[in-house]
Amino acid sequence: MSTSQLPARMPALYIGHGAPMLLEDPLWTGQLSQIAKDIVRPTGILIVSAHWESQPITLSNPAANSPLVYDFGGFAQKYYEMEYNSPDAHALAAKVAALMPDSEPVRQSTRGLDHGAWVPLRVMYPDADIPVVQMSMPTSDPYRLIEIGKRLQPLRDEGVLIIGSGFMTHGLPYIRDWSMDAVAPMWSSEFDAWAAEALARGDVDTLANFKTLAPGMPYAHPTVEHFTPLFITLGAGSSPDQAPETLIDGYFLGLSKRSISVF
Repeated sequence: MSTSQLPARMPALYIGHGAPMLLEDPLWTGQLSQIAKDIVRPTGILIVSAHWESQPITLSNPAANSPLVYDFGGFAQKYYEMEYNSPDAHALAAKVAALMPDSEPVRQSTRGLDHGAWVPLRVMYPDADIPVVQMSMPTSDPYRLIEIGKRLQPLRDEGVLIIGSGFMTHGLPYIRDWSMDAVAPMWSSEFDAWAAEALARGDVDTLANFKTLAPGMPYAHPTVEHFTPLFITLGAGSSPDQAPETLIDGYFLGLSKRSISVF
């Protein structure tokens, strides 16, 4: 293969994925669409969602047209009828498994993509013509997630887009205004500003100790699974302490939808 035929090195992303009603927000969908337009078309997508915590590492069903997981309730029927018929991803799944050491075993499952994966992908790559594999989060330990991300780095040189899908703040039990343009509560805005500053400094240790150091805790993250995909993304970058590029900021339901890109 000539140099001109080699896949472009892809970034790694951390994005806010939103509930299915994200699909009704023209601002946010426009922002996610623009992210996809601004990067080279991936050869494959590996996505880690807040909504799949499972140890050991487990990979989603790599078969073409794998059924989706509708892991939400109380929404309009149309959301339970949506599809994302991505192509066969067996080759990508095998590459992911091969990158993990014996101490990090990988299982294969029949589970489809959950809404933390298919909702943003319907916006970013609506044709569903790129192989997609979802990987479970086997731990909430930031440093272990960074090490897993480091293992995934070689995929970027093969044109694979690595996405950590979560939400920069996710204090759903404490939301009082459920309008899309709600003013951010102080616990959300303060956590977001703290995270933005730590990311700009490349201060991984501060970010990893968010439970004790971040303002707005535990309201910003009563549970941590929407923040921790960030560490997969940071690990998959060239250096975890490299300052990322902010792709999206602002709020949705008062929650920070800050999304970043690392190279």
